[in-house]
Amino acid sequence: MEAIRLPPNQPPRFYRGGAAIADFRGVAATRDDVPEDWVASTTSLAGDDEQGLTRLPDGRLLRAAIAAEPEGFLGPEHVRRYGAQPELLVKLLHAGERLPVHAHPPRAWAASHLGCPWGKTEAWVVVGGPGTVHLGFTRDVDPEELAVWVERQDAAAMLGALHALAVSEGDAVLVPAGLPHAIGPGLLVVELQEPTDLSVLLEWTGFDVDGERDGHLGVGFDEALTAVDRSGLGREIVAELRRRRGEERATLTLPPEADGFFRCERIAPRPSAPLDAGFAVLVGIADAIQVELAGGSFEVRRGETWLVPYAAGGGVARGGGELLRCRPPG
Repeated sequence: MEAIRLPPNQPPRFYRGGAAIADFRGVAATRDDVPEDWVASTTSLAGDDEQGLTRLPDGRLLRAAIAAEPEGFLGPEHVRRYGAQPELLVKLLHAGERLPVHAHPPRAWAASHLGCPWGKTEAWVVVGGPGTVHLGFTRDVDPEELAVWVERQDAAAMLGALHALAVSEGDAVLVPAGLPHAIGPGLLVVELQEPTDLSVLLEWTGFDVDGERDGHLGVGFDEALTAVDRSGLGREIVAELRRRRGEERATLTLPPEADGFFRCERIAPRPSAPLDAGFAVLVGIADAIQVELAGGSFEVRRGETWLVPYAAGGGVARGGGELLRCRPPG
């Protein structure tokens, strides 16, 4: 198998953005309701059977291609552990405006309430900034207080109770499922996440979404809010969720707690770096890198996204550029 260069895949969303993705990819921006580019996606939007799914250049859905050749795409060990599912969704995300305060359910909650094997732990690697992210309550919040904030749509109270974290290009932030959070305006991130589209909206006023109808995952807010982590986090705990550029573990950009969900490597050869075989999504961050694998050679430029199947084999990356190599759990 050869690596596959992937075109943009930007379904419409309820918040504004997308211009920074177009600039990153080197194309003209045409809309402001496409703030997310779903890369190598086998996941569809909540309530939709097809939007969000990646279609390969040969016309097949990636989901169908993997189902037909799971070991070729994912590798025999991955298939043995996880089945014919990549266990990963990668996005380019541009916050053209501050995202609403929201949270994603943990796996146990999603399994018991929705019959879904995944929650939505996610992580952000900042590729365009600086900006601010809001993550986790600064103090314990009573269930009744949170419910009142949501009922009254008191965004000021919610934001005031969240940690505000200044981030810049190169920073990486892990967002465990359950933590309330929001991404501030202007940021462009590469997001790695569990392969779902599950969100509990705490805020929706001013956004193009009916939060009272669509914000509670179909279980009602009384039950949906039990998925939210209301505990207060100390600053030292929040600091452990962030890694600055240069604080990588070898090439891994994220804290070790991410490894059970996904892995992200920063590949900056100078002059070369080895690459083992494995399913991966490559996102070009700076300049260009030549990737030479058993299945063929190709160049990854800034703004390009590539899917590398397991059967493309291992090899080497060369050059003075930089890319992110996004991978399933180990």
